[in-house]
Amino acid sequence: MKRKMIGALCSLALSWMAVAVPVLHAQPSYDADQVLVENQFARVTRGDYEAELLRLPPDIRGGFANSGKRVYDLLSRMLLTKSLAAQARAAGLDKEAQVQARLALEVDRLHAGLQIAKIEEDAGRAFDKRRPQLEVRARELYLVNRDKYRVPEQVAASHILFDTKKHTPDEALKLAQETRTKILAGADFNALAKQVSDDPSAQGNGGHIDYFDKAQMDPAFADAAFALKSAGDVSEPIRSSFGYHLIRLEGRHPAAVRTFDQVKESILAGERAKFIDEQRETALAPLKNDPATKVNDAAIDALVNKVDPGMIERANASGGRK
Repeated sequence: MKRKMIGALCSLALSWMAVAVPVLHAQPSYDADQVLVENQFARVTRGDYEAELLRLPPDIRGGFANSGKRVYDLLSRMLLTKSLAAQARAAGLDKEAQVQARLALEVDRLHAGLQIAKIEEDAGRAFDKRRPQLEVRARELYLVNRDKYRVPEQVAASHILFDTKKHTPDEALKLAQETRTKILAGADFNALAKQVSDDPSAQGNGGHIDYFDKAQMDPAFADAAFALKSAGDVSEPIRSSFGYHLIRLEGRHPAAVRTFDQVKESILAGERAKFIDEQRETALAPLKNDPATKVNDAAIDALVNKVDPGMIERANASGGRK
């Protein structure tokens, strides 16, 4: 049991490190020794900067440099870290036994993360090479799970809110009725929303709400919006949990099932992630279940603080009274 527990913990730790440690392959196309910032204690080179970027998730790494402030802030933090590290080494802190042990563990974590990342990268390549065959599998999954891709009926609307926290219910209803009269007489709905709506977002969007289904809105609001028949129809004042609304229907999308082409990439992405997980676990299994693993139960048990259950029960019974 303890061997399995240790193996599971190792798997969790290695999986976490794989996210933060990508595999390096190609030679850099930049001058890694170029100094970006320095002080009397340390310097940060282009190579240091690029290595630090590799700690970021791939999906945000490419856009990191779009903000000059982000780049300068990162370099400032790196210089501070390097300066403190230089001072620690000058003071001989890196020679202490416990520090040496911690440094060795950090190196092990880095190497383990690199190995996990390589396993996942290789698995991703293997999946991508079989993409044509896997598209057939994706279509099969789509046909079996068509209900999963069903989209309920949706409507788009504009609304004007009279908040019952800012007005009494009677006042809010009266304002809604007066505003509806103006709209029916030809006043511009969205312009009025900007002028009188208590919804702060109306100042920017004129009260417009993009397509939504019933489950996404307050029930009373949703029922009223979906009851409108044609684009341009304006509801009577409707009370929701926020106050009284006037709602104008802007458009309607009937319930439908997304086509295979619409969902193909998401299905393949899910299958790719599943394949990578399986390949990682397959690679880790011999390590987690290595028959040569030896567990020093006595030494491990000595690490655990022994607590008297009776003492806990007595403490609970006394309610923490002294």
